[in-house]
Amino acid sequence: MSRPLKVVALSGGTWRPSRTLVLTQALLAELAEHLPIESTLIELGDIARPLGAALSRQELSAEIEAELQAIENADLLIVAAPVYRGSYPGLLKHLFDLIDLNALIDTPVLLAATGGSERHALMLDHQLRPLFSFFQALTLPIGVYATEADFSNYQITSEPLKARIRLAAERAAPLFGVHPKNLLKIA
Repeated sequence: MSRPLKVVALSGGTWRPSRTLVLTQALLAELAEHLPIESTLIELGDIARPLGAALSRQELSAEIEAELQAIENADLLIVAAPVYRGSYPGLLKHLFDLIDLNALIDTPVLLAATGGSERHALMLDHQLRPLFSFFQALTLPIGVYATEADFSNYQITSEPLKARIRLAAERAAPLFGVHPKNLLKIA
């Protein structure tokens, strides 16, 4: 691999502290253990008000435009969303309404979500996956879902969640020519 992968992680929550942000950061950190990456973290809460006021991309500030371009030019996207009323937040959808229709074709996307209980775990497959299918992106088969019970004081405390995060990163690595037996060679 001649250059680090451009990994853009979007934390789709707007509140702080945020379990969604903690999960996003954990996924980025684990991917960095398996792949040479250059990461960009975008927090929806940081751009929520100006993004929500824009009806078109031309109305966005240069900073937000740069973040949309980072999403469009990523080698790998991580998209994590809190579950709100059975789906991802509308403002997250609005952000993707401003993304170029062809920009994400064949882009691998690791999906993640946080919710209050296990009842919302299928949001990954019934809400987020169809969004990225529309963009013809390649959603990774393993998503990561976490509940409030997986955290304590906004730290991941659940061993099964930590294992799921590791598995998602391990399964993403071969997409970029890094196989488990080669992991030691990158370090």
